Amino acid sequence: MTTEQIAKRLVELCRKGDFETAQRELFADDVLSVEPYETPDFPKEERGLDNIIKKGEKFNSMIEEVHEIYVHEPVITGNIIAFVSGMDLTMKGRGRAKWEELCVYTVKDGKIISEHFFM
Repeated sequence: MTTEQIAKRLVELCRKGDFETAQRELFADDVLSVEPYETPDFPKEERGLDNIIKKGEKFNSMIEEVHEIYVHEPVITGNIIAFVSGMDLTMKGRGRAKWEELCVYTVKDGKIISEHFFM
């Protein structure tokens, strides 16, 4: 897949909230995920597709209700994909939270090799 094809599919799946399918289809096995900062629940960096899928499962288990997920159109340059994404969620025991972040992905050999989130 080209970077543009990956971007289109990634945005399509993220808009549906189907992040695990996006990861399984589009991510390299040794992908690196970098969060804006470490939290008590998640490290700043995670490496490996299996670990990133487990991180997503843990995050999903913390959600009580999804109110909104949105993803803006991607910007593509060379092997880089970037877009703004936001969520409005009610977290179990933590209440409702809204946030927006810049999501930046690097593509190599037809797979996403890294994702970085900036808030």
